[in-house]
Amino acid sequence: MSRYLTDLHIHSCLSPCGDDEMTPGNIAGMAILNGLQIAALTDHNTAKNCPAFFRAAKGYGLIPIAGMELTTAEDIHAVCLFRDLESALDFDRFVETKRMPIRNKPAIFGNQLLIGDNDEVIGEEENLLIYATSLSLDEAHSEVLARGGVCYPAHIDRSSNGIISMLGDFPPEPEFTAFELNRASALDQCLQRHAVLSGRHLVHVAASDAHTLTDISEEGFAIELDDEPYSSRLVTNRLIDYLLKQEH
Repeated sequence: MSRYLTDLHIHSCLSPCGDDEMTPGNIAGMAILNGLQIAALTDHNTAKNCPAFFRAAKGYGLIPIAGMELTTAEDIHAVCLFRDLESALDFDRFVETKRMPIRNKPAIFGNQLLIGDNDEVIGEEENLLIYATSLSLDEAHSEVLARGGVCYPAHIDRSSNGIISMLGDFPPEPEFTAFELNRASALDQCLQRHAVLSGRHLVHVAASDAHTLTDISEEGFAIELDDEPYSSRLVTNRLIDYLLKQEH
């Protein structure tokens, strides 16, 4: 077993609320400077900057996770993480059919920059990415699991787009195996107020939800993983298994 410091919720410059300096290369470099070993790229309703992030992470020795912060039809944010880049991009193509075709207004919402090799801007996403998709929470959970990934509610301790603030409580269905906090210190309060969280012994994860380079976690969220015989693919699979509460 080895201890890995993680940040599993980071936005790139493809998210309209993400700073333009949040390029995949800058994110990977800052993650390493902060002492992280694993980082997930989770842009709003898209995974299109994940290929560039994987290339950048390889150069820095960072283990990258391909993901997405999906906005469900209920306006709930859910973190979706995948075992490999191909699965994330397949989910991306599926989600693209569920997004609202409303043009972005960069002057109002921010740029949505697509990045290629060496952090080069190769285009922009024309349709705004932050609107709710037509996918229900149940459907999103099912679609991610069907691709071997894990889906869990984001920042449940926040009033904006958190599952508790949107639904009034943490629902028994779908059967999530994990949940995310923006503030690790909010765990005890959440467990006291919502019995389902402790009753089902869900895995909790603290993540930065970074939109600027200085937002990326400096201390990381520690996870113990069985990584022998070591490979980055094995670590990724063990991480997803951990969040799915699958024992080895």
